[in-house]
Amino acid sequence: MTPSENIYAITEDDCHAFWRDGHILLRSVAEPEAAAKYRDDIADAARRYSTETRGLDERDTYGKAFLQITNLWQHDESVREFVFHRRFARIAADLLGVENVRLYHDQALIKEPGGGPTPWHQDMYYWPLDSEKTVTMWMPLVDIDEQMGMLTFASGSHKDKAAGNVGISDESEEFYGQYISEKGFPVVRANAMRAGDATFHLGWTVHSAGANLSPDKPRHVMTVIYFADGTRITPPANRHQQADLDTWLGGLPHGEPANGPLNPLLT
Repeated sequence: MTPSENIYAITEDDCHAFWRDGHILLRSVAEPEAAAKYRDDIADAARRYSTETRGLDERDTYGKAFLQITNLWQHDESVREFVFHRRFARIAADLLGVENVRLYHDQALIKEPGGGPTPWHQDMYYWPLDSEKTVTMWMPLVDIDEQMGMLTFASGSHKDKAAGNVGISDESEEFYGQYISEKGFPVVRANAMRAGDATFHLGWTVHSAGANLSPDKPRHVMTVIYFADGTRITPPANRHQQADLDTWLGGLPHGEPANGPLNPLLT
């Protein structure tokens, strides 16, 4: 079973809340049956294409946070169906207030039982894109609660745009933790999400996730990153942006539209 072909109705209130807070939680973006199907397909593809062989105790903070496998759509038809689904892309476009969005990349994020927290960070630190109209869909494919690593946001933090120049690490946890405290941003997370619920957050929104304290339940999450069609490439500001430019944007020169072969239109 695939997600409903019906358009998910985004209201003016939804858009207002999204741009006020930098994030929004939407329920039943995919039906539970579809989420269960994709959980199995994505977990299988992630197992086949993951290159992580170390145990949790051998990894650094980033490595303990999750198993991360990117652009699975290139390798598995079922994952491609999920990533290219127009219902999800239309939500992203409606929240951003644009007609069309393109794919940046997908990420399967599997937080293993006992997996560590994901430090505070901003996604746009990694993206050499000239638009603030970038959004990530974060969808759990299993029912989760706060004990399994719920995504957590600093509401309103997107309005300052680049708060710092630091990637996901112990350093980013300390830096953004202090920044959030000094600015007084409300820290917000859901108490629970059902499989198929989804959050959408802007690229500058500071966010984190807790550890998975479950002794035996992995937290299966699939993410898809979208950006507004017409977005252009900026000169890489750090080595991570250079890596993203080479990997996801085809090494196109800055100033050019971000429309490489890995960035198809999804709406």
